[in-house]
Amino acid sequence: MFFRNRPQSNMYRSIAPLEASAMLRADPSMAVLDVRTAEEFGSPTGHLPNARLIPVQELELRLAELQDLKEKTVLVYGRSGHRSKIASAILARDGFKVIELDGGVLNWLRASLAVEK
Repeated sequence: MFFRNRPQSNMYRSIAPLEASAMLRADPSMAVLDVRTAEEFGSPTGHLPNARLIPVQELELRLAELQDLKEKTVLVYGRSGHRSKIASAILARDGFKVIELDGGVLNWLRASLAVEK
């Protein structure tokens, strides 16, 4: 199970919400992966624009669904950062170009950035 392996931050980098927002504007083809639960994704908190949902608990079993993203940079986020670090390590080990959103969607909201509901 992936929880046994601690994420290695040298496999990907974490960025602040404002930097992530700027990157998404500069590269509209950049992929966004939400690793929270379906309930969190659909909650009033919302999710980042154009995010694809795969809960971290399912990620290793569903990596084949993401193979079309291997040539893109993938911005990964969760609620506060813990799950996104785990997911980022899994994706980086599988050869994805990963950037992790520091502080997750909560930090994104603190920066007053847009979400979809």
